[in-house]
Amino acid sequence: MGLLDRPAYGYNLYYAALQAKALGLPSVSAIEFGVASGKGLLILETYAECISRMLGVAIEAYGFDTGQGLPGLQDYRDIPHQWQAGLFPMDHAALTARLRSAKLILGNVQETLRAFYDTYRPAPVGAILFDVDLYSSTKAAFTIFDTEPVHLLPRIRCYFDDILGNEISLTNDFVGEPLAIAEYNKENTARKITPVYHLRAKSFRQKWYSKCYVHHHFQHPRYTQRVEYR
Repeated sequence: MGLLDRPAYGYNLYYAALQAKALGLPSVSAIEFGVASGKGLLILETYAECISRMLGVAIEAYGFDTGQGLPGLQDYRDIPHQWQAGLFPMDHAALTARLRSAKLILGNVQETLRAFYDTYRPAPVGAILFDVDLYSSTKAAFTIFDTEPVHLLPRIRCYFDDILGNEISLTNDFVGEPLAIAEYNKENTARKITPVYHLRAKSFRQKWYSKCYVHHHFQHPRYTQRVEYR
């Protein structure tokens, strides 16, 4: 209804926690790729605390960022007519002073994701907010899915902040986040990223509805387990 700041964060986190609860899991992880000033991660942290109290499911929040703004752009697929290296730098000291429980992981995501599961031993990932702007960074962030099923919920709620673009980017199927998703789906036979179609069928629609997706792991051992939300 537009009453929350970044309602897509609340929506995706809530339904990730509901799925975890329906599967009998005590905890779930939520991740933001692209922290920048930290506003989104602070909101995610607040929603995690609130939803955890509501549903009785512990929620771990993680934020990934270079800490130095956007990395170098590769080619036209990174939409250089809109983005440039160094945009959205972080004030690390100021942000860490405000964080209560969320963990901030700094560095190039291609490097930091390699040791993420071994280093942090997170609860199964259930919600991911992608806000890294670039095609190349989105592709790199998708390696979060390259792990054993025990680290993932069967269906992971995803939000792609830049998938619609604007009058400058004129985002399309051949650049940016749409291209990264299309290539991921082509490269994986049993894992797919799909829109949340029922949101698009609502009579009253918010713009963020079209930015909500789900990562389906069809060979996850619990994918076919029936769930019921209460």
